Amino acid sequence: MPNLVSEIMTTHPESLAASATVVEAARIMRDKNIGDIIVLENDIVCGIVTDRDIVIRGLATGGGPETKLADVCSHEVTTLPIDSKIGDAVKLMEEKALRRLPVVDDGKPVGIVSLGDLAIVRDRDSALGQVSAAPPNN
Repeated sequence: MPNLVSEIMTTHPESLAASATVVEAARIMRDKNIGDIIVLENDIVCGIVTDRDIVIRGLATGGGPETKLADVCSHEVTTLPIDSKIGDAVKLMEEKALRRLPVVDDGKPVGIVSLGDLAIVRDRDSALGQVSAAPPNN
């Protein structure tokens, strides 16, 4: 059974500069079939943007395709060092009600661990574990 987040995380997470636009992020999300992108300032994690953020904080408030990620992303991002244990990720996600955690090495993103990743490892037979393990329905 895996013990470290580095063993279960998605490696090479998608990231964009805070100055990138929501349309750039949306296209990457569509093309990669993902729901989040790490936002960077000088190659260091400064935020995370989800497909929901683009809709709720961007489009629903009158923003257009040129809206900058810095204007719609969550800036208070909890990250996890690459050498963290899976239990640390579970504890952080529970305490802060998070669905995803960027994994960093010297502040730079090297992976992302999601609630679904943890469900697959901890309780694959649960509903969340089964849904998370299933192939995507495009």
